Amino acid sequence: MAARTDLFQSPDYYQLDDLLTEEHKMIRDAVRNYVKKEISPIIEEYAQNAAFPEHIVAQLGQLGCFGPTIPTEYGGGGLDYISYGLMMQELERGDSGVRSTASVQGSLVMFPIYAYGNEEQRKKYLPKLASGEWLGCFGLTEPNFGSNPAGMLTHFTDAGDHVILNGAKMWISNAPFADVAVVWAKNDNGEIQGLIVERGMEGFSTPTTHGKWSLRASATGELVFHDVKVPKTNILPNIKGLKGPLSCLTKARYGIAWGALGAAMDCYDTALRYSQERVQFGKPIGAFQLQQKKLAEMITEITKAQLLVWRLGVLMNEGKATPAQVSMAKRNSCEIATQIARDARQMLGGMGITGEYSVMRHMMNLESVITYEGTHDIHLLITGMDVTGFNAFN
Repeated sequence: MAARTDLFQSPDYYQLDDLLTEEHKMIRDAVRNYVKKEISPIIEEYAQNAAFPEHIVAQLGQLGCFGPTIPTEYGGGGLDYISYGLMMQELERGDSGVRSTASVQGSLVMFPIYAYGNEEQRKKYLPKLASGEWLGCFGLTEPNFGSNPAGMLTHFTDAGDHVILNGAKMWISNAPFADVAVVWAKNDNGEIQGLIVERGMEGFSTPTTHGKWSLRASATGELVFHDVKVPKTNILPNIKGLKGPLSCLTKARYGIAWGALGAAMDCYDTALRYSQERVQFGKPIGAFQLQQKKLAEMITEITKAQLLVWRLGVLMNEGKATPAQVSMAKRNSCEIATQIARDARQMLGGMGITGEYSVMRHMMNLESVITYEGTHDIHLLITGMDVTGFNAFN
């Protein structure tokens, strides 16, 4: 397949760039240029072949996309949350699977080791994860427990200086290539704890998930534990209960709120350009009312979402953002991106289903993004519980 020239221009209808610092814009532009140069020319072919571009892991590490909010002493970027959001926006503008790789590494692997690990664990794992020398994954979802992680069956038993881990996790991004996995499992008392499981531990395997129509350029797999001996020094000492994994998901959902917006921007930009070039009935299709309606609605929803995630970023920086606020932004960005992708695909007609344009790939990817790390409906209920005080989950 011929490499595609990336002509993307970022929409900024309300001049939100005025709310960003010069550093924010430099970081965003660095990632945007990386995506134009290294991701856009190759991503369609990797997606068509359902292959993971493994070489980008080192590139993303070098660019600082792994753990950008982790302090520099552990190899992180020491950046604020708006910087992190902008990075995820630009990566997902390229491909949701690429952003997933970075989100998992930073929010689901590095964050819990930093927040709940000890100094020895931080120094051992974080610099190698930050540089991309090691790839990590996050084991929470199980075959029978997705939206209800409290019911997990994966467990470990005390065996002296180590524990014996048994169980299975599925739908795990990065799993087939991961060097380390942060795994959540129940101890002998039924309490949930985090363990760092390393590639090569006997009884630990990571079968690849095949046959996906979505996130095809992202590596997905299972984590299978059969009497795996995990040293007690690999248990995260500073957290017990569901609060641990859920706090990680809050960080990752924040990244998705920005990321899905990037996919929406790419679909809008593609549809806008196509509408100005494609001629039917003697004029560009962008001159017709129905096409203008679609584009007007797209840019309106993108602009609203830009304001939402920017404000959320400010609240994150101030330590004021609630998990429910993050849920609202994650659900909103995913919903508008999914609709924008669908409308953009229609505007492109038959060309919209080909790899010559990014729209159908985004459309398929977003079906996963709207589902993982809290489905659309679950996030609705989180907001519902937050505003009414009533728990509809039980």
